[in-house]
Amino acid sequence: MFNILIIEDDDTIAFGVKSFLSKSNYNVIHGENLKRGRELFKPDIDLILLDLNLPDGSGFEFCRYVKEIKDIPIIFLTINDEDSNMIKGLDMGGDDYITKPFKLSVLQSRISAVLRRSVKQQIQEDILCCKNIKVIKSQSRVYKNNQEVELTVGEYNLLLQLLENKNRTLTRSTLLENLWDVNGEFVNNNTLSVAIKRLREKLEDTSFIKTVRGIGYRLED
Repeated sequence: MFNILIIEDDDTIAFGVKSFLSKSNYNVIHGENLKRGRELFKPDIDLILLDLNLPDGSGFEFCRYVKEIKDIPIIFLTINDEDSNMIKGLDMGGDDYITKPFKLSVLQSRISAVLRRSVKQQIQEDILCCKNIKVIKSQSRVYKNNQEVELTVGEYNLLLQLLENKNRTLTRSTLLENLWDVNGEFVNNNTLSVAIKRLREKLEDTSFIKTVRGIGYRLED
């Protein structure tokens, strides 16, 4: 079930949206203004339906507030369909825009499309790949040719750093700044060299991690 926050000062519209979407297994929470919207906005909210013209301010203001906390989908609701407003909303990070009055079935279709894109993006961001190596970040698991590879915490963090910067050279100092051993001790140059060696051995491919002499390391597709 997806959690949707609607911030709308027209109770009739909010009630209609909530009743309609609830039939499709959406959990809809209603806030009548920006103040109430801030109180109701929680990490488990999956999408926001946001009226642009609210009693205590602009929906643009709330969009900016939300995007600074979490990148979640926002669909603007407004009676104003001017191109300038639409462009401003999308440039601020809004995902769609629907003009009142609207058909509830159309709104639901827009919501479904935005959520599909959001879920797909989250999955893509959770899985990192390079050649035959795959990392699932949410599970902290590493696979080679779909066979799990056991790594230490330090080796995993090292691989993750390299994958997140694929095709870019990371200096030894950059890697050292972000790597700590299991006891919270700072990793030195020798430890880093050993970690690179062991990671290459466990991945059974010495060419997987390229050494850039005098600089650092990189992964290449």
